[in-house]
Amino acid sequence: MRKAIYITLTAAVLASCGGNSSKSLDKALASKDLETIRSKHAEVSIQKKALEKQLKSLDSAIALLDKSEKLPLVTTIEVHPEKFDHYLELQGDVMTKQNVLIYPEMSGTLDRVYVKEGQKVSKGQLLATIDDGGLSSQLAQLKTQAELSKTTFERQKRLWEQNIGSEIQYLQAKTNYEAQQSAVKQMESQVGKSSIRAPFTGIIDDVIKDEGTVVSPGPGSEVFRIVNLSNMYINVEVPESHLPNVTPGKGVKVYFPVLGDSVTTTIRQTGNFINPSNRSFTAEIPVPSLDGKVKPNLTARVMINDYTSEKAILIPQSVLSENADGEQYVYLVDADSIENDPVAKKVVIKTGKTQGDYVEVLSGINEGDAIIDEGARSVKEGQKVNIKNS
Repeated sequence: MRKAIYITLTAAVLASCGGNSSKSLDKALASKDLETIRSKHAEVSIQKKALEKQLKSLDSAIALLDKSEKLPLVTTIEVHPEKFDHYLELQGDVMTKQNVLIYPEMSGTLDRVYVKEGQKVSKGQLLATIDDGGLSSQLAQLKTQAELSKTTFERQKRLWEQNIGSEIQYLQAKTNYEAQQSAVKQMESQVGKSSIRAPFTGIIDDVIKDEGTVVSPGPGSEVFRIVNLSNMYINVEVPESHLPNVTPGKGVKVYFPVLGDSVTTTIRQTGNFINPSNRSFTAEIPVPSLDGKVKPNLTARVMINDYTSEKAILIPQSVLSENADGEQYVYLVDADSIENDPVAKKVVIKTGKTQGDYVEVLSGINEGDAIIDEGARSVKEGQKVNIKNS
Protein backbone atom coordinates (compact mmCIF):
# COMPACT_ATOMS: atom_id res chain seq x y z
CA MET A 1 0.00 0.00 0.00
CA ARG A 2 2.84 2.36 0.96
CA LYS A 3 4.56 1.54 -2.38
CA ALA A 4 1.42 2.29 -4.34
CA ILE A 5 1.06 5.70 -2.71
CA TYR A 6 4.67 6.56 -3.51
CA ILE A 7 4.16 5.59 -7.17
CA THR A 8 1.03 7.70 -7.34
CA LEU A 9 2.82 10.64 -5.78
CA THR A 10 5.74 10.36 -8.20
CA ALA A 11 3.39 10.27 -11.15
CA ALA A 12 1.64 13.35 -9.85
CA VAL A 13 4.90 15.22 -9.43
CA LEU A 14 6.06 14.33 -12.92
CA ALA A 15 2.72 15.34 -14.31
CA SER A 16 2.80 18.71 -12.56
CA CYS A 17 6.38 19.47 -13.35
CA GLY A 18 6.58 17.54 -16.61
CA GLY A 19 8.52 18.73 -19.60
CA ASN A 20 8.12 22.41 -18.76
CA SER A 21 10.11 22.02 -15.57
CA SER A 22 12.79 20.04 -17.37
CA LYS A 23 13.06 22.62 -20.14
CA SER A 24 13.17 25.42 -17.59
CA LEU A 25 16.04 23.65 -15.78
CA ASP A 26 17.95 23.04 -19.02
CA LYS A 27 17.45 26.66 -20.04
CA ALA A 28 18.79 27.93 -16.69
CA LEU A 29 21.87 25.70 -16.92
CA ALA A 30 22.48 26.67 -20.55
CA SER A 31 22.39 30.38 -19.71
CA LYS A 32 25.49 29.99 -17.54
CA ASP A 33 24.22 32.98 -15.60
CA LEU A 34 24.88 32.61 -11.86
CA GLU A 35 21.85 34.57 -10.72
CA THR A 36 19.54 32.61 -13.04
CA ILE A 37 20.90 29.28 -11.74
CA ARG A 38 20.58 30.43 -8.09
CA SER A 39 17.02 31.52 -8.72
CA LYS A 40 16.22 28.10 -10.21
CA HIS A 41 17.90 26.38 -7.21
CA ALA A 42 15.70 28.32 -4.77
CA GLU A 43 12.60 27.40 -6.78
CA VAL A 44 13.46 23.67 -6.74
CA SER A 45 14.19 23.82 -2.97
CA ILE A 46 10.76 25.22 -2.31
CA GLN A 47 9.23 22.42 -4.36
CA LYS A 48 11.29 19.87 -2.40
CA LYS A 49 10.04 21.13 0.97
CA ALA A 50 6.48 21.02 -0.26
CA LEU A 51 6.94 17.41 -1.37
CA GLU A 52 8.52 16.42 1.98
CA LYS A 53 5.57 17.92 3.82
CA GLN A 54 3.20 15.94 1.63
CA LEU A 55 5.22 12.74 2.25
CA LYS A 56 5.02 13.27 6.02
CA SER A 57 1.25 13.64 5.84
CA LEU A 58 1.02 10.52 3.72
CA ASP A 59 3.19 8.56 6.21
CA SER A 60 0.85 9.57 9.05
CA ALA A 61 -2.16 8.45 7.05
CA ILE A 62 -0.46 5.13 6.25
CA ALA A 63 0.39 4.55 9.93
CA LEU A 64 -3.22 5.20 10.88
CA LEU A 65 -4.84 3.06 8.19
CA ASP A 66 -2.33 0.25 7.60
CA LYS A 67 -3.31 -2.59 9.97
CA SER A 68 -0.29 -4.59 8.86
CA GLU A 69 2.12 -1.99 10.27
CA LYS A 70 4.92 -3.62 12.33
CA LEU A 71 4.46 -2.58 15.98
CA PRO A 72 6.84 -3.49 18.83
CA LEU A 73 5.93 -6.85 20.34
CA VAL A 74 5.62 -6.69 24.13
CA THR A 75 4.29 -8.72 27.03
CA THR A 76 2.61 -7.24 30.07
CA ILE A 77 2.26 -8.07 33.76
CA GLU A 78 -0.83 -7.04 35.65
CA VAL A 79 0.22 -6.01 39.14
CA HIS A 80 -1.69 -6.98 42.28
CA PRO A 81 -0.86 -6.43 45.97
CA GLU A 82 0.80 -9.40 47.64
CA LYS A 83 2.72 -10.21 50.82
CA PHE A 84 6.36 -9.16 50.66
CA ASP A 85 9.04 -10.41 53.04
CA HIS A 86 12.45 -8.76 52.91
CA TYR A 87 15.46 -10.59 54.31
CA LEU A 88 18.79 -9.28 55.54
CA GLU A 89 21.46 -11.73 54.33
CA LEU A 90 24.48 -12.42 56.56
CA GLN A 91 27.17 -15.07 56.96
CA GLY A 92 27.85 -17.04 60.13
CA ASP A 93 29.31 -20.24 61.57
CA VAL A 94 27.56 -22.88 63.64
CA MET A 95 28.65 -22.90 67.27
CA THR A 96 27.79 -24.80 70.44
CA LYS A 97 28.41 -23.92 74.06
CA GLN A 98 28.83 -27.60 74.83
CA ASN A 99 31.95 -28.33 72.81
CA VAL A 100 34.77 -28.69 75.30
CA LEU A 101 38.11 -30.34 75.88
CA ILE A 102 38.34 -32.38 79.08
CA TYR A 103 41.56 -32.05 81.10
CA PRO A 104 42.75 -34.18 84.05
CA GLU A 105 42.60 -32.64 87.52
CA MET A 106 45.63 -34.49 88.86
CA SER A 107 48.95 -35.80 87.62
CA GLY A 108 49.51 -39.47 87.02
CA THR A 109 49.35 -42.33 84.55
CA LEU A 110 46.13 -42.74 82.57
CA ASP A 111 45.13 -46.12 83.96
CA ARG A 112 41.89 -46.94 82.09
CA VAL A 113 39.85 -45.41 79.26
CA TYR A 114 36.24 -46.60 79.29
CA VAL A 115 34.85 -44.90 76.18
CA LYS A 116 35.64 -44.66 72.48
CA GLU A 117 35.16 -42.03 69.79
CA GLY A 118 31.56 -41.49 68.66
CA GLN A 119 30.12 -42.99 71.85
CA LYS A 120 27.18 -41.25 73.49
CA VAL A 121 27.69 -40.55 77.19
CA SER A 122 25.55 -39.16 79.98
CA LYS A 123 26.39 -36.39 82.42
CA GLY A 124 28.56 -37.75 85.25
CA GLN A 125 29.45 -40.97 83.41
CA LEU A 126 32.97 -42.32 84.14
CA LEU A 127 35.20 -41.80 81.10
CA ALA A 128 38.66 -42.71 82.43
CA THR A 129 40.71 -43.20 85.60
CA ILE A 130 44.18 -42.03 86.59
CA ASP A 131 46.54 -43.94 88.91
CA ASP A 132 46.07 -42.11 92.22
CA GLY A 133 49.49 -43.07 93.58
CA GLY A 134 48.20 -44.70 96.78
CA LEU A 135 45.62 -42.09 97.72
CA SER A 136 42.90 -44.77 97.84
CA SER A 137 44.86 -46.65 100.54
CA GLN A 138 45.27 -43.47 102.53
CA LEU A 139 41.55 -42.83 102.24
CA ALA A 140 40.78 -46.32 103.62
CA GLN A 141 43.04 -45.64 106.62
CA LEU A 142 41.40 -42.31 107.29
CA LYS A 143 37.96 -43.89 107.14
CA THR A 144 39.05 -46.47 109.74
CA GLN A 145 40.37 -43.75 112.02
CA ALA A 146 37.16 -41.80 111.51
CA GLU A 147 35.07 -44.79 112.60
CA LEU A 148 37.17 -45.13 115.76
CA SER A 149 36.83 -41.42 116.56
CA LYS A 150 33.10 -41.67 115.98
CA THR A 151 32.76 -44.56 118.42
CA THR A 152 34.85 -42.74 121.04
CA PHE A 153 32.80 -39.56 120.64
CA GLU A 154 29.46 -41.37 120.95
CA ARG A 155 30.55 -43.13 124.15
CA GLN A 156 31.95 -39.94 125.65
CA LYS A 157 28.72 -38.17 124.76
CA ARG A 158 26.58 -40.75 126.60
CA LEU A 159 28.82 -40.46 129.69
CA TRP A 160 28.62 -36.67 129.57
CA GLU A 161 24.83 -36.82 129.37
CA GLN A 162 24.92 -38.96 132.58
CA ASN A 163 27.20 -36.41 134.24
CA ILE A 164 30.09 -38.85 134.18
CA GLY A 165 33.52 -37.63 133.15
CA SER A 166 34.79 -34.15 132.50
CA GLU A 167 33.63 -31.64 129.89
CA ILE A 168 37.12 -31.42 128.42
CA GLN A 169 37.10 -35.14 127.60
CA TYR A 170 33.76 -34.73 125.80
CA LEU A 171 35.00 -31.74 123.79
CA GLN A 172 38.25 -33.46 122.85
CA ALA A 173 36.37 -36.52 121.55
CA LYS A 174 33.99 -34.29 119.55
CA THR A 175 36.83 -32.24 118.03
CA ASN A 176 38.79 -35.37 117.08
CA TYR A 177 35.71 -36.89 115.40
CA GLU A 178 34.97 -33.73 113.39
CA ALA A 179 38.63 -33.45 112.32
CA GLN A 180 38.63 -37.05 111.11
CA GLN A 181 35.43 -36.43 109.11
CA SER A 182 36.99 -33.38 107.46
CA ALA A 183 40.14 -35.34 106.61
CA VAL A 184 38.06 -38.11 105.00
CA LYS A 185 36.13 -35.61 102.87
CA GLN A 186 39.32 -33.90 101.75
CA MET A 187 40.93 -37.20 100.78
CA GLU A 188 37.76 -38.30 98.96
CA SER A 189 37.98 -35.09 96.96
CA GLN A 190 41.60 -35.85 96.06
CA VAL A 191 40.80 -39.43 95.09
CA GLY A 192 37.80 -38.22 93.07
CA LYS A 193 40.15 -36.22 90.85
CA SER A 194 41.59 -39.50 89.63
CA SER A 195 38.26 -40.18 87.89
CA ILE A 196 37.45 -38.27 84.69
CA ARG A 197 33.68 -37.90 84.22
CA ALA A 198 31.46 -36.38 81.53
CA PRO A 199 30.53 -32.75 82.37
CA PHE A 200 27.32 -33.02 80.32
CA THR A 201 25.43 -35.42 78.10
CA GLY A 202 26.94 -35.61 74.64
CA ILE A 203 29.17 -37.51 72.22
CA ILE A 204 32.86 -38.33 72.63
CA ASP A 205 34.20 -36.66 69.53
CA ASP A 206 37.88 -37.44 70.13
CA VAL A 207 39.90 -39.65 72.51
CA ILE A 208 43.13 -37.68 72.59
CA LYS A 209 45.24 -39.68 75.11
CA ASP A 210 45.78 -43.44 75.22
CA GLU A 211 45.98 -45.69 78.23
CA GLY A 212 49.41 -45.57 79.87
CA THR A 213 50.02 -41.92 78.99
CA VAL A 214 51.28 -39.71 81.80
CA VAL A 215 48.96 -36.72 82.14
CA SER A 216 48.82 -33.61 84.28
CA PRO A 217 46.56 -30.56 84.66
CA GLY A 218 47.08 -27.74 82.17
CA PRO A 219 47.45 -27.16 78.41
CA GLY A 220 48.70 -30.05 76.31
CA SER A 221 47.12 -32.76 78.49
CA GLU A 222 43.64 -32.87 76.95
CA VAL A 223 42.18 -36.35 77.28
CA PHE A 224 38.79 -36.08 75.50
CA ARG A 225 36.71 -33.76 73.38
CA ILE A 226 33.01 -34.00 74.14
CA VAL A 227 30.31 -32.34 72.03
CA ASN A 228 26.58 -31.89 72.47
CA LEU A 229 24.77 -31.20 69.16
CA SER A 230 21.36 -30.60 70.73
CA ASN A 231 21.96 -26.92 71.57
CA MET A 232 23.74 -25.39 68.58
CA TYR A 233 23.42 -21.82 67.41
CA ILE A 234 24.80 -19.24 64.98
CA ASN A 235 26.19 -15.88 66.02
CA VAL A 236 26.02 -13.20 63.33
CA GLU A 237 27.20 -9.59 63.28
CA VAL A 238 24.28 -7.29 62.37
CA PRO A 239 24.91 -3.67 61.23
CA GLU A 240 23.56 -1.17 63.75
CA SER A 241 21.26 0.37 61.12
CA HIS A 242 19.07 -2.75 61.46
CA LEU A 243 18.76 -2.46 65.26
CA PRO A 244 15.02 -1.52 65.22
CA ASN A 245 14.06 -4.43 62.94
CA VAL A 246 16.29 -7.30 64.12
CA THR A 247 14.77 -8.33 67.45
CA PRO A 248 14.20 -11.59 69.39
CA GLY A 249 11.47 -13.68 67.82
CA LYS A 250 12.07 -12.47 64.25
CA GLY A 251 11.87 -15.20 61.60
CA VAL A 252 15.12 -16.49 60.12
CA LYS A 253 15.97 -18.75 57.19
CA VAL A 254 19.29 -20.57 57.56
CA TYR A 255 20.88 -22.20 54.50
CA PHE A 256 23.86 -24.55 54.70
CA PRO A 257 25.67 -24.45 51.32
CA VAL A 258 27.73 -27.58 52.02
CA LEU A 259 24.64 -29.63 52.89
CA GLY A 260 22.35 -28.01 50.33
CA ASP A 261 19.73 -27.87 53.07
CA SER A 262 17.96 -25.13 55.00
CA VAL A 263 15.95 -24.65 58.19
CA THR A 264 13.51 -22.05 59.48
CA THR A 265 14.05 -20.70 62.97
CA THR A 266 13.86 -17.45 65.00
CA ILE A 267 16.28 -15.10 66.73
CA ARG A 268 16.82 -16.25 70.33
CA GLN A 269 18.53 -13.12 71.61
CA THR A 270 20.36 -10.00 70.47
CA GLY A 271 23.39 -8.32 71.97
CA ASN A 272 23.14 -5.22 74.14
CA PHE A 273 26.45 -3.80 72.96
CA ILE A 274 27.41 -2.04 69.72
CA ASN A 275 30.93 -2.98 68.65
CA PRO A 276 32.70 0.36 68.01
CA SER A 277 35.15 -1.19 65.53
CA ASN A 278 32.51 -2.32 63.00
CA ARG A 279 29.32 -0.66 64.32
CA SER A 280 27.44 -3.92 64.69
CA PHE A 281 25.70 -6.03 67.33
CA THR A 282 25.34 -9.80 67.68
CA ALA A 283 22.27 -11.94 67.13
CA GLU A 284 22.07 -15.53 68.39
CA ILE A 285 20.05 -17.95 66.25
CA PRO A 286 19.40 -21.55 67.42
CA VAL A 287 19.64 -24.29 64.79
CA PRO A 288 18.73 -28.00 64.91
CA SER A 289 21.26 -30.74 64.21
CA LEU A 290 19.34 -32.16 61.19
CA ASP A 291 19.99 -35.72 62.36
CA GLY A 292 23.62 -34.96 63.12
CA LYS A 293 24.45 -33.39 59.75
CA VAL A 294 24.95 -29.89 61.19
CA LYS A 295 28.34 -29.66 62.89
CA PRO A 296 30.10 -26.92 64.89
CA ASN A 297 31.99 -24.43 62.67
CA LEU A 298 29.81 -25.29 59.64
CA THR A 299 29.34 -22.23 57.40
CA ALA A 300 25.78 -20.94 57.08
CA ARG A 301 23.97 -18.21 55.15
CA VAL A 302 21.50 -16.44 57.42
CA MET A 303 18.48 -14.52 56.10
CA ILE A 304 16.73 -12.45 58.79
CA ASN A 305 13.21 -11.18 58.09
CA ASP A 306 13.67 -7.45 58.78
CA TYR A 307 10.66 -6.09 56.85
CA THR A 308 7.19 -7.36 55.90
CA SER A 309 4.40 -5.72 53.89
CA GLU A 310 1.07 -7.49 53.62
CA LYS A 311 -0.01 -5.58 50.47
CA ALA A 312 3.03 -4.69 48.41
CA ILE A 313 3.26 -3.93 44.68
CA LEU A 314 6.18 -5.93 43.26
CA ILE A 315 7.72 -5.68 39.80
CA PRO A 316 10.73 -7.41 38.18
CA GLN A 317 13.96 -5.42 38.38
CA SER A 318 14.49 -6.09 34.66
CA VAL A 319 11.70 -3.65 33.67
CA LEU A 320 13.12 -0.80 35.75
CA SER A 321 15.02 2.04 34.04
CA GLU A 322 16.61 5.28 35.24
CA ASN A 323 16.81 8.67 33.54
CA ALA A 324 19.54 11.32 33.62
CA ASP A 325 17.97 12.92 36.70
CA GLY A 326 18.24 9.69 38.68
CA GLU A 327 14.49 9.05 38.52
CA GLN A 328 13.36 5.45 38.12
CA TYR A 329 10.61 4.69 35.64
CA VAL A 330 8.73 1.88 33.91
CA TYR A 331 6.50 1.60 30.87
CA LEU A 332 2.93 0.47 31.22
CA VAL A 333 0.06 0.21 28.77
CA ASP A 334 -2.20 3.25 28.96
CA ALA A 335 -5.45 2.04 30.53
CA ASP A 336 -7.53 4.17 28.14
CA SER A 337 -5.96 2.54 25.07
CA ILE A 338 -5.55 -1.07 26.13
CA GLU A 339 -8.85 -2.27 24.61
CA ASN A 340 -8.29 -0.71 21.16
CA ASP A 341 -4.83 0.48 20.17
CA PRO A 342 -2.46 -0.16 23.14
CA VAL A 343 -0.05 2.72 23.73
CA ALA A 344 3.07 2.69 25.90
CA LYS A 345 3.06 5.16 28.80
CA LYS A 346 6.14 6.18 30.76
CA VAL A 347 5.59 6.39 34.54
CA VAL A 348 8.09 7.64 37.14
CA ILE A 349 7.95 5.51 40.30
CA LYS A 350 9.38 5.42 43.81
CA THR A 351 10.86 2.10 44.90
CA GLY A 352 11.44 0.50 48.28
CA LYS A 353 13.30 -2.66 49.25
CA THR A 354 14.61 -5.27 46.82
CA GLN A 355 14.49 -9.03 47.29
CA GLY A 356 15.90 -11.38 44.68
CA ASP A 357 14.65 -10.37 41.21
CA TYR A 358 11.81 -8.18 42.48
CA VAL A 359 11.58 -4.65 43.82
CA GLU A 360 8.82 -3.08 45.90
CA VAL A 361 7.02 -0.06 44.37
CA LEU A 362 5.95 2.56 46.90
CA SER A 363 4.24 4.99 44.51
CA GLY A 364 3.53 5.54 40.80
CA ILE A 365 1.83 2.22 40.07
CA ASN A 366 -1.65 1.12 41.12
CA GLU A 367 -3.35 -2.24 41.42
CA GLY A 368 -4.40 -3.59 38.02
CA ASP A 369 -1.87 -1.62 35.97
CA ALA A 370 -0.36 -3.53 33.04
CA ILE A 371 3.42 -3.20 33.23
CA ILE A 372 5.36 -3.83 30.01
CA ASP A 373 7.76 -6.69 30.70
CA GLU A 374 9.43 -8.15 27.61
CA GLY A 375 10.14 -5.36 25.16
CA ALA A 376 10.26 -2.65 27.82
CA ARG A 377 13.67 -1.49 26.60
CA SER A 378 12.53 -1.02 22.99
CA VAL A 379 9.40 1.13 23.40
CA LYS A 380 8.97 4.88 23.67
CA GLU A 381 6.47 7.21 25.29
CA GLY A 382 3.19 7.27 23.32
CA GLN A 383 4.25 4.47 20.95
CA LYS A 384 1.69 1.91 19.87
CA VAL A 385 2.52 -1.63 20.88
CA ASN A 386 1.40 -5.13 20.01
CA ILE A 387 0.68 -7.13 23.18
CA LYS A 388 1.44 -10.85 22.88
CA ASN A 389 0.77 -12.37 26.30
CA SER A 390 0.78 -16.15 26.57
